[in-house]
Amino acid sequence: MHENAAAAPEAGTPTATTAFPLGLRLAGAAVHLYTASGSVLALLIVIAAFEGDAVTALWLGLATLFIDGTDGMLARHFRVKETIPWFDGARMDDIVDYLTYVFAPIVLLWTTDRLPEGPIGWVVAALPLLASCYQFCRVDAKTADHFFLGFPSYWNVVAFYAIVLDVGRTGVAIALAVLTVLVFVPVRYVYPSRTKLLRGLNLALAGMWLASYAVLLAQYPNPNPVVVALSIGYLVYYVGLSLYLTVGARLRSRQGSRQAVEPGR
Repeated sequence: MHENAAAAPEAGTPTATTAFPLGLRLAGAAVHLYTASGSVLALLIVIAAFEGDAVTALWLGLATLFIDGTDGMLARHFRVKETIPWFDGARMDDIVDYLTYVFAPIVLLWTTDRLPEGPIGWVVAALPLLASCYQFCRVDAKTADHFFLGFPSYWNVVAFYAIVLDVGRTGVAIALAVLTVLVFVPVRYVYPSRTKLLRGLNLALAGMWLASYAVLLAQYPNPNPVVVALSIGYLVYYVGLSLYLTVGARLRSRQGSRQAVEPGR
């Protein structure tokens, strides 16, 4: 996810057309196209899901994860906010993320019979869709210091483990319900490519998790327990670090508030 929206240039100031070389502007446009390609992959995931090819759908999901993990860095490198100021890349990124992280994974869970039958299944499928609609429209969904506020709609990760680890309908339903509630709980989740604290370590571990995703998918339907443990270990680290930083930030905020009301010495 990246934030490359910018206000229109003020009158009298150089525009992107005159201030930047053509090559840089074309590079910025290519980055936007790179991000937009995720919407096409979302369609292909849905098609694969309805064709009963869950493995292909998950490989396509890995491609969307890679794109989303790299397009923000490319956008900042090629200064897309400055070179194409009239184009809201952040809005496009959110649209693509909703398709790839939310809608397509729920379709995949539905077509692989991972959701309960009957009306309960419809309700369980609707919960992530509605919760993520809310989250994606929150102005504070990404904090100023680069954290996600509330569970960051990683429904694609849920779908991946549900299929690769052959989780039953009840387990998937419970996971979706619990994580839907966590969308509204203001825990500050680490943004691996942007959160400054331990950024190098977080990026390295996120890369290792992506590698474990590929290995587990290649081993499907017989995943190696060691690879499973390493993969889930990253999730434990990610959630644990996010909780630790959230609690620490709140304690510091309370301490600062108490000091502010104490009389000067």
